[in-house]
Amino acid sequence: MERGCEDIPTRDAETGHAAQDATLRGFLGYHVKRAMSVLQADLAGAIEPFGLRMMSYSALVVIVDNPGLRQAQLADLLAVERPNLVAVIDDLEGKGLIMRHKTLADRRAYALMPTAEGIDTAAKASEANRAAEARRLAGLSAEDRAVVIRVMNMIERGEGGSAR
Repeated sequence: MERGCEDIPTRDAETGHAAQDATLRGFLGYHVKRAMSVLQADLAGAIEPFGLRMMSYSALVVIVDNPGLRQAQLADLLAVERPNLVAVIDDLEGKGLIMRHKTLADRRAYALMPTAEGIDTAAKASEANRAAEARRLAGLSAEDRAVVIRVMNMIERGEGGSAR
């Protein structure tokens, strides 16, 4: 069996039966899901002291990086439905991390601007996230990380093939 694809059996305390996930470990998506779960838990722990969750952190960082961004653009960048982003924007605004301004070109659209506190919070939360990720990925070389990112980007762009 390929390294990294081994079963991780778990025993039922009552019956002693060992359950395994061997079939699932034959799928790349299963490995991605499990790795993502670990990374998400690390991220959640790193940013929780700042009063942020994964989506609010992501939105704040993108707004800090792109002052004046419209809500529709933010939704597209984060690949979330626009209505689902409204509560996140409301939360960030309520915490004083961002401000909404009507755009001059389209009075129905809002430009999102970080506040000084938002910029500071994004920087500190990002540093905490970097530290958590560095601890989790300490065993990977810079080359390994680059390969993982390149392959994930290829999959996202559909360069791995088509499921027809």
